[in-house]
Amino acid sequence: MSWIYLDNNATTKIDPLVLDTMLPFLQESYGNASSVQHRIGREANQAIALARGQIAQKFHVKESEIFFNSGATEGINTVLRGIVHAYARKGKHIITCQTEHKAVLTTCAQLERNGIEITYLPVDQNGAIDLQMLRDSIRPDTILVCIMAANNESGIVHPVLEIAQICQEKDVLFFCDATQLVGKQEIDLQQIPIDILTFSAHKFHGPKGVGALYVRRKRKPIQIPPLISGGQQENGFRGGTLNVPNIVGCGKALAIANAHPGIKRYRDELERQIKLQIPEIIIHGEQAPRLNNTSFIAFRHIKAAEIMTAIPHIALSSGSACTSGLLGPSHVLKAMGASDDDAFASVRFSLSKFTTKADVEQTIGDLVKTVQRLRSSSPIWQLFKDGLIT
Repeated sequence: MSWIYLDNNATTKIDPLVLDTMLPFLQESYGNASSVQHRIGREANQAIALARGQIAQKFHVKESEIFFNSGATEGINTVLRGIVHAYARKGKHIITCQTEHKAVLTTCAQLERNGIEITYLPVDQNGAIDLQMLRDSIRPDTILVCIMAANNESGIVHPVLEIAQICQEKDVLFFCDATQLVGKQEIDLQQIPIDILTFSAHKFHGPKGVGALYVRRKRKPIQIPPLISGGQQENGFRGGTLNVPNIVGCGKALAIANAHPGIKRYRDELERQIKLQIPEIIIHGEQAPRLNNTSFIAFRHIKAAEIMTAIPHIALSSGSACTSGLLGPSHVLKAMGASDDDAFASVRFSLSKFTTKADVEQTIGDLVKTVQRLRSSSPIWQLFKDGLIT
């Protein structure tokens, strides 16, 4: 039985072209990028510059606005903690959203314990925020709006252009966790006035442990002190020896990333066949703008864990990889109004450019058989069929 990987929102397979680009900097050109006094140090330094240029070109920004780090979680901590410190005189109010990644929500909870006031915008059943509520929530002491571009669990895409325009009107900084959107959709930061953006390379077929922050150069510079102090790497913004192979891989992966046309076709066929062959399902956010690769489906009256255990040859998820060890239901689905039972019954399918038609067809067939078998032996399903529960 062949192995099928449909957990690409958690992490992706490294692209062979990316790996080939990285290998020389693990073997031959292994110099420290700060050691420009000798050849292999200069080779490493030049490779960093190339990767920075590749990312800047993709976003249509200046190379000096790109800063490398270990990934989005570090970027989120750098920005939230740094902005709070640097803008304390202006205020102590941040606006975010109930469905943000736990890296944002956990950091915000810690900041609250230190006296920062956080407004958590609710979402509707389609995972959308109310833009008028956002506008009304911005106060004179608001120092930051932090809203993700696309949700890692539901795939729902927020209207970042409109959010950025509201923040511009209100003269407040907009920080966007674009981890799930980068590499899947184009983001032109000349057209979308996001002030600060973060992402991780392993979400678009790059290596793990590397990502970057984009910080817009403005007439009044954005003040973010470094989270990690050290040498003068990244112009003093982030100390520590630069991870040359991973940075090279990050640049290459983003340079070759594209919206693969087959992904949406395969995702839509997966949903169509599941709707045709399995009763009592909910496709979360089905009517909302979503990432083309993502489908989060509740198979009512059975547990997602039972489904995934029964088909171990298919890599699936019940939500965010960062919270999979928690016992509670998905905070994203709860915010969208799902019941605990439906949240616990939900399985996330996330495809990539390496997903094949055969993968999708086998997944559909195995999933249909598995759900039918599990429900046939489920007393809860029988109670539902008998009309004793809804």
